[in-house]
Amino acid sequence: MGSDHPTGRATGGMGLCKSKLPKMGRPLRPKEKDILQSRMIIFVMGGPGCGKGTQCKNMATKYGFCHVGLGQLLRQEAQRGTQRGRKIREIMLQGLLVPTGIILDMINDNMLSCLESRGFLIDGFPRELIQAKEFERIVGRAPNIVMVFDCSMETMVRRVLHRSQVEHRADDCESAICQRLETHYTLCEPVLTFYQQKNLLRNILAEEAPENVFAKCCSVIDSLQ
Repeated sequence: MGSDHPTGRATGGMGLCKSKLPKMGRPLRPKEKDILQSRMIIFVMGGPGCGKGTQCKNMATKYGFCHVGLGQLLRQEAQRGTQRGRKIREIMLQGLLVPTGIILDMINDNMLSCLESRGFLIDGFPRELIQAKEFERIVGRAPNIVMVFDCSMETMVRRVLHRSQVEHRADDCESAICQRLETHYTLCEPVLTFYQQKNLLRNILAEEAPENVFAKCCSVIDSLQ
């Protein structure tokens, strides 16, 4: 991911062990596993503000995929008045990671509710190695490919600050952005190594114009057809 990685370890992810939210996703029924075996599943990784959400929407429109945006799912849940929603909101405002069990349940529920689509673009996942391993354990397979959006920290901070002004997102204050970036860089390295060893990584240079980034994404998908 280049020279922008902070060298310090994020402490936030480790502090979540005290959370009462589940750390293991619910098992899928055999029929649900069978359904997901035949669909194309693409993970799209990258730091906040790298542009992956916009490109996922474009790819979903062109290829008939279901776009499962993890960040949006979490924000929607955080706005609900439930105990789980309030806990998720608290975690997100600190720039920390929501427990794996919640993440997996949300993703699997969304995939199983969009079975008319040709495949799934899972945007913002996995955020740490345990999520990657838990997905394979629960779903019974790896993704077809993992796109990684490469973008400098300076560009991401600038984009996210601009987005926060436009969309008034509470988790996009500058201190939360910096914590999210630190957490992202610290925890994503083992994930990248995990998928590199499976020969599933495809890097996308995300500093270029949006149309150029989209063309690269399409090239990756077309190579899977």
